[in-house]
Amino acid sequence: MSLKAKAAQIFAKIIALQIKKWSSKPVETQQKVFDELINKASGTVFGTDHDFSGIHSYSDFQKRVPIRDYEALRPYVDKVVNGDEDILWPGKPLYFAKTSGTTSGAKYIPLTKDSMPTHIKGARNAILSYIAETGKSEFVDHKMIFLQGSPELTPKNGVNLGRLSGIVAHYVPKYLQKNRLPSWQTNCIDDWERKIDAIIEETLPENMGIISGIPPWVQMYFERIVETTGKQIKEVFPDFNLFIYGGVNYEPYRPIFEKLIGKSVPSIELYPASEGFFAFQDSQTEMGMLLRLNSGIFYEFVKADTFFDENPKRITIGDVELGVNYVMLISTNAGLWCYNIGDTVQFTSTEPYRVVVSGRIKHFISAFGEHVIGKEVEEAMQQALEITNDIIQEFTVAPQVNPENGLPYHEWFIEFQNSPRDIEKLALFLDEKLRLQNSYYNDLITGNILKPLKITPITPNGFTNYMKSIGKLGGQNKLPRLSNDRKIAEALKTYIV
Repeated sequence: MSLKAKAAQIFAKIIALQIKKWSSKPVETQQKVFDELINKASGTVFGTDHDFSGIHSYSDFQKRVPIRDYEALRPYVDKVVNGDEDILWPGKPLYFAKTSGTTSGAKYIPLTKDSMPTHIKGARNAILSYIAETGKSEFVDHKMIFLQGSPELTPKNGVNLGRLSGIVAHYVPKYLQKNRLPSWQTNCIDDWERKIDAIIEETLPENMGIISGIPPWVQMYFERIVETTGKQIKEVFPDFNLFIYGGVNYEPYRPIFEKLIGKSVPSIELYPASEGFFAFQDSQTEMGMLLRLNSGIFYEFVKADTFFDENPKRITIGDVELGVNYVMLISTNAGLWCYNIGDTVQFTSTEPYRVVVSGRIKHFISAFGEHVIGKEVEEAMQQALEITNDIIQEFTVAPQVNPENGLPYHEWFIEFQNSPRDIEKLALFLDEKLRLQNSYYNDLITGNILKPLKITPITPNGFTNYMKSIGKLGGQNKLPRLSNDRKIAEALKTYIV
């Protein structure tokens, strides 16, 4: 074992002890974060407008600070973007992370000198937690690849603007620089397909130990390598022993990954976003990701099925329940206050607090009152594929409210790796597994309001071509699993088998 690998194990033990210390005192940890946030921001424009000096308890905060999404917070964000200081957080931000919006177009999420280190420590501590638990650290001696956005930044009123993954690339520790791929020049390529080709050219001669990225784009990388070499990934990179991912659920991709790789590879799930690095997988044996309660983020939760009520009840970490679908709200040391990031989570553990991402509050199907969420369709798919042994590339689901004949239904658009053995059988199993998870959906089927779901096969590379057609190929872009309308379904007509 190298000196670097031994040092990593020692450091991992130290970090594991620190994590245990704050995670064993969750309510106290969050109270400390809450107090620090309110005190530090009391002199800002937002703090003055919301009487932060009069906030002495969480109840005071609830009365003064309402739930906001980006559009509601935008009047303040626009001032920050225009160069004003002390608006949402003291001073000016270090960066703006540019993300894709919906009604708002591009969104500019501030990253401050207080929040930026928490993004870096999140990924670091995820890897160190894995080392502390397993004792495996040899991969630090091999090359590492992080499929990410361009690190090129653009100045905007004195603040650098870029994609979060590109901003983070500026903070790679010096001791990892020699191991890290792709090169700076390759990372700066905007066109995703050209970038993948350049990454393959750089990585093929190397001995990769860690590969990281959003599963569908790592899958494309693996497929290109297999096409180029005629070999499985385990033959090309024999020391590839850790896959790090985030952004989407890995389970629907796992069968095709294992086929491409030729073996099962341990994985670590991360939960990063421009708004904060919320959680990471801290255990290979326990379900869920450890919620980072000590990282400058104060969390609130609202039950998803009450979120659109006039005054939904907000609760803090001490009052959450296992298995309930919550909308997660955050107040941060980047100046986001009771901010709805749009994600829904479920807690899998309260000792310590671990979560799984269950979907998006805007990405669901409830055209008939069923409120089917992302976690349910992904689990149904996973369970059905275990029975049929089909392998899929990608899928999304939309309601068909006005079919030409018969009852309405859910339409599943699926891109298969090979021709499916029996589409009708797969549809039957999918419907059965979804009905077991969602009682509302089951009632609609048994009550003859809906007919069982229908599968519509998509041509090879259909989803890739669709994402390319809307300018969202690669990087941090993700295909929505669910839609409550037919917008994506209509666009996919071009790619139906």
